[in-house]
Amino acid sequence: MKVTANIPDEIVDDVQKYSGGQNITDSIIMALKEWLYVKRIKSLNEELARNPLCFRDTFSTDEIRSF
Repeated sequence: MKVTANIPDEIVDDVQKYSGGQNITDSIIMALKEWLYVKRIKSLNEELARNPLCFRDTFSTDEIRSF
């Protein structure tokens, strides 16, 4: 998708500096992917806080390790 956006030069410069992208497009794609990764992890953590994982009463770490 082609997008036109007004992004302050300082932000673009920092994104290029820290992402190590070869050009502005590559740098912004890398930054957006990283941002999405962080947001998805945060969302998953919030979901797990609301609905924690529950193990069966018969769960045994020894059985898992024997695989």
